[in-house]
Amino acid sequence: MSLWSAGRYEAVAQQISAIATRVVDTAGQLRPLPDADIVDLACGTGSAALTAAAAGATVTGVDLTPELLAIAAGKPGGDAVRWVAADAAATGLPDASFDIAVSNMGTIFVEPTAMMTEVARLLRPGGVFAFSTWVRDAENPFYDPIVEVLGPRPAGTHSPDQWGDPEVATARLLADFDRITIERGAHPWTFDSTAHAVQFVTDESPMHVDILSRLDQPTGDRLVEAFRAALDAHTAADGTVGFEASYAVIAAVRHPA
Repeated sequence: MSLWSAGRYEAVAQQISAIATRVVDTAGQLRPLPDADIVDLACGTGSAALTAAAAGATVTGVDLTPELLAIAAGKPGGDAVRWVAADAAATGLPDASFDIAVSNMGTIFVEPTAMMTEVARLLRPGGVFAFSTWVRDAENPFYDPIVEVLGPRPAGTHSPDQWGDPEVATARLLADFDRITIERGAHPWTFDSTAHAVQFVTDESPMHVDILSRLDQPTGDRLVEAFRAALDAHTAADGTVGFEASYAVIAAVRHPA
C-alpha cells in the first residue's frame, strides 16, 4: 500500500489547492497553456492537472496511488485528463513528449536525482518545469513534534523541504535547466478548533497517519499529545487554529537541444 493512500489525502489537497493554481500560473507565464502538452507528476487528486486542463492544455496526470487517481478522475473536468498510475520518477511515458511538467508538493517527496532525470527526459527542449516545495521554518507545528518525540531525521537522508533551500534547488536543476526562478509564499493552515487540527494529523494527512501507524501505542500517544500542544499554541480567541507555513514555487526551462 502506498503511503499516500493512508488517511485522506484529499483533505490536504483542498488545503493547498491555491498553491497548485499558482504553480500552473507560473508555468503559463513561461509557456502559454492552451494546446500545451502538460504532465502533472505526483499529481495526487489532480488539483494542478485539472487547473491546467481547464486552461486549455492537454494534460496527463501521473501518480503512484490508484486510489488518488480515482478521486481525481471523478472530479468535474476529470474526464478531460489522462490519468496514469506510475512512479513519478519512472513514468514509462515517451521521451520529450511534454511542453510543461508541473507538480504541487509532489515531486519533492521523490528521490531527487531520479526525479530530475525523469523530468528532463519527459520535457521537450525549451520545456518548462514548475513545482512547489515547502520551506523549512523556525517553527512548524506539523513537523516540530515529530523531532521532539522521535528525534531528527538521520543525516544524509532526503527531506522534501531541502528543495526550499535556493542553493540546493539550483544545484539540482542546473544540469538540465536554466532561467531558474524561485518565488516565496506563505500558506495559511486554518482549522475550526484544536480538535479538528489534531484530527487532520491523526486521521487525514497521509504522512502523519503513516508515521503514527508505525509506532507503538505509548509513543504514538506521546506524539499526538505533542501535536496537540503545538497546535494549541496557535489557537485564537474564537477557538480557531491558524498558522502560516513557508513555501516556494520554483520554475526552470529545459536546456535547448
